[in-house]
Amino acid sequence: MVLCGEGPSWCAGVDVGEHRPEMVAEMMGAFNGIFETMEKMEVPLIAAVHGPCLGGGMELAIACDIIVASSKATFGQPEIRLGFFPPYAAIRLPQLVGTARTIEICATGKIYSADEAKALGLISQVAGEEAFGEAVESVAGSLLLSSPLIIRLNKRAVKGHIGMAFPQALAKVTDLFLNRLMKTEDTLEGINSFCEKRKPDWKNR
Repeated sequence: MVLCGEGPSWCAGVDVGEHRPEMVAEMMGAFNGIFETMEKMEVPLIAAVHGPCLGGGMELAIACDIIVASSKATFGQPEIRLGFFPPYAAIRLPQLVGTARTIEICATGKIYSADEAKALGLISQVAGEEAFGEAVESVAGSLLLSSPLIIRLNKRAVKGHIGMAFPQALAKVTDLFLNRLMKTEDTLEGINSFCEKRKPDWKNR
């Protein structure tokens, strides 16, 4: 799934007016519902960021699995300058860039260029404005070469064990590999297609 934005910004964030005490709980509930839905998505989520991606907008982008950015894109969590902190970013950013970088991003409110964001490890790829659409299609197209079922299992293997102790995580991912992956038709098809020197014919089962 590719998430795109309309207009000059990809998403400039939540309306500051909705942070008023009488409205903020409802706003947070709605926003958290988006993240909960995104977290349940089994398919890879690609954020195709073409312009400013700030505040709650950046939180939406980092909730995706892959970010492809135009060279014109910018990223930042400027809420601190209005007396807020970004709740979801406080959870997600340490997984992407570590604790120190997270505190820097959230506590300074700095706006980062696409190249700076890539250097931080926030985004996967930066493309020039004219090549941006092609870059997004290339990333999505590379996913379409593989079995949809195995792509979903791969995402489960990566995200399902974050924060677990190593022995428990290793046991869980080994169980997923042996008792789920190796019993799919598509894994057997992948092995057979390699041995027979042909393209695989995925069945998604």
